[in-house]
Amino acid sequence: MRDADRRTIIAGLGAGLAVAASTACAAPRGRKIGYAIVGLGRYAELIMSKFAECDQSRLVALVSGTPEKLTRFGEKYGIPASHRYSYADFDRIRDNPDVDVVYVILPNALHAEYTVRAAKAGKHVMCEKPMAVSVAECRTMIAACRAAGRKLMIGYRSRFEPYNQLAIDLAKKGFVGPTRIITADHGFNAQPNQWRLDRKWSGGGSLMDIGIYSLNATRYLTGEDPVEVSAIESTDRSDPRFATVEDRISFLLRFPSGIEATCVSSYSSNHNMYRVTGTQGWIELEPATAYEGQAMRIRRDGRTEAQSVPVPKGQHAGQLDHFAGCILNGTDPLVPGEEGLADMRVIEAIYRSAREGRRITLG
Repeated sequence: MRDADRRTIIAGLGAGLAVAASTACAAPRGRKIGYAIVGLGRYAELIMSKFAECDQSRLVALVSGTPEKLTRFGEKYGIPASHRYSYADFDRIRDNPDVDVVYVILPNALHAEYTVRAAKAGKHVMCEKPMAVSVAECRTMIAACRAAGRKLMIGYRSRFEPYNQLAIDLAKKGFVGPTRIITADHGFNAQPNQWRLDRKWSGGGSLMDIGIYSLNATRYLTGEDPVEVSAIESTDRSDPRFATVEDRISFLLRFPSGIEATCVSSYSSNHNMYRVTGTQGWIELEPATAYEGQAMRIRRDGRTEAQSVPVPKGQHAGQLDHFAGCILNGTDPLVPGEEGLADMRVIEAIYRSAREGRRITLG
């Protein structure tokens, strides 16, 4: 393929995806969907700051067990005292017509409880990943939202990030030939004294936290669910950080099409990348799923080139507005509760494989 043709194809795909990202589930200008944020930790701070970039979403309420946070963030974002809730009086949110969506940003073990309570209060739900700490909890959450006639979306922000969207499209179209192998490595050096290092709250270690990015990437890059899992865990139990959770876990996934994915999840090494290898080359993102700064390289026809795409809106704002548009238009979100359930089914199989030292077949 001539260089000019290659650049034209990729540029066209990138521009098209940028437009698609900015218009997905778009609704007519007018009413904005009101979000209540439940849990005011560091990630919630980031999310609250992103409403300024949104076209269809606004921050209208806060929920926390810390009065100081309710006051501080309430004043910062202009949230009246009447729209600030404690966990104890959370259920009063049903009486607040300004709240359309409850965004659950709590420790993993609390996701199911607050999703169910929000649905019973008549609110749509955005829930952070991992969706819950078990397949059974995921199913309970889906059932609760369905029974209430409310939408449920999981916070897979990378699906609204233009470089990831381009990688998905290039892989789907076979730009480097049919996909044969995927590698996906995610990890960071976890600092002590965090809820994520306590299984009671997290449900697991690095796999439940950073490893889910490796897993979910293999699923959106293939468009398939794995049929077989093999995993190995490596954890230094003398390290006080890992008294109840795992550090490193490596896992191999086999997909129906024959694609194999080799993945790493780690709490003691720093990496964030994936590579899609086809019969004619590869597509690589590094960093791949960070909050910002994604970079893409493509190897094809014996040449490796960096690629860039337009980024019309940040992935966090894109995620918020996508769900808002779905609510206003009555359409289904790109990443519904079933997506979180699919990941949790594989996560349970990975843990089982590592524990039992054998391959696990998924139905």
